[in-house]
Amino acid sequence: MTEQALYSVEVDKLTRKFGNFTAVDAISFKVNKGEIFGFLGANGAGKTTAIRMLCGLLSPTSGQARVAGFDVYTEYEAIKQNIGYMSQRFSLYEDLTVRENIQFYGGVYGLSREAIKNKTEELLDFLKLHEQADKLTVSLPLGWKQRLALSTALLHNPDIIFLDEPTSGVDPVSRKNFWLLIYSLAASGKTIFVTTHFMDEAEYCNRVSIMREGRIVELDDPVQLKQRYHADTMQQVFMSAVKEKDV
Repeated sequence: MTEQALYSVEVDKLTRKFGNFTAVDAISFKVNKGEIFGFLGANGAGKTTAIRMLCGLLSPTSGQARVAGFDVYTEYEAIKQNIGYMSQRFSLYEDLTVRENIQFYGGVYGLSREAIKNKTEELLDFLKLHEQADKLTVSLPLGWKQRLALSTALLHNPDIIFLDEPTSGVDPVSRKNFWLLIYSLAASGKTIFVTTHFMDEAEYCNRVSIMREGRIVELDDPVQLKQRYHADTMQQVFMSAVKEKDV
């Protein structure tokens, strides 16, 4: 991360269009270093399109954004080197073991053999994957596959970690355990940017934004949002915020 970067992520009127369809519509926000920032919204709200732009995987149509101090238009390769990214779609090699997958991606990141060996053991320990280390990935339940996917996002020790729908499709216990891992990462000083359509997961974030049809309709910490809408849960906040913006 560059010395000039005061925030992990800075976004100003970022927009992405696909033909006549506007997937992300002039969104603006900033993410503090070491923050767990939640990007909430129903499926199709524009969360994944936004995160792909911020990760240097998709070029914006207009607007500005800097990630880890780097410009999304001109320094997207530097962004990729300074972030960890976990896609909502599991994309690791199912015919390799857990250990082999980690070692393979260590090579992709250009780590030395010694570094790969050390990081493999460190991640197996942190993610509690030792018992699964020599099992074929295809045989693992989805919750364990998600842990493996997270391990490959952490291999190069990035300061910012983007998690796109990381708990989608997993059981409630696995969801809770995954969030314990997120807490541990944030406690170590890493910035966590997480998209989700599970409103209860907003309770675990320092701040959350709510997206609807490509726009951010609310942005604050969960306590303030619940007070503002006289709500007991973030699900109620979400429903009220979207309804109010529709009026």
